[in-house]
Amino acid sequence: MEDILYNAALISILQIIAIDIVLGGDNAIVIALACKNLPEKQRKLGIFYGALGAIVLRVIMVFFATTLLMISGLKIVGGLLLLWIAVKLILDSNKKDNLNIGQEKNLFGAVKTIIIADFVMSLDNSVAIAAAADGNMYMVVFGLLLSIPIIIWGSSLILKFIDKYPIIIYLGSALLGWIAGDMIQTDIFVEKNFDFIGTNTLLPLLGSVFVLVFSFLFKSINK
Repeated sequence: MEDILYNAALISILQIIAIDIVLGGDNAIVIALACKNLPEKQRKLGIFYGALGAIVLRVIMVFFATTLLMISGLKIVGGLLLLWIAVKLILDSNKKDNLNIGQEKNLFGAVKTIIIADFVMSLDNSVAIAAAADGNMYMVVFGLLLSIPIIIWGSSLILKFIDKYPIIIYLGSALLGWIAGDMIQTDIFVEKNFDFIGTNTLLPLLGSVFVLVFSFLFKSINK
């Protein structure tokens, strides 16, 4: 009997880690993009605090995940917020370092962006994590804590590539735009009143295009 319970607990923890690794891919991109403009010494702090804050928030969200997803319009608001974050990440990446801004303020801004973006993207995944844990919050906390090193490693790796290939900033932001579009089209209100949209890639594609086009136009106007 104990072996059965042990195996069930182990399977649940592995499922939670697997779900968080899948989510961690998107999260690692957000962390890397948000920390790009930080001073070299503060990048590690930004990555660590961003990953830690995102995990803590995700644990809290698991408590309310099912209820949150039943709120009509919430994913629309979340999708629009994520679109704004994606655009902001591109625009911020083109700013020159401002020596008048304190390092602490820069670090706080990066961590704040990471946590807001993770909150928006975690809505669906929190439901999956809650289901895998079967109501056992100890498993949720343990599984998510184990995934922190993976997210930190992934973020650090992406940052190195961003320094070499800045185009990754645009690709990463376009991916966030895609996720935002997908969130909007799966909102209860949209599914109920605009069923012709269905589950196609129209809104996700429009989300990606919007992020890139709006960022380009905004930069052109403000040159």
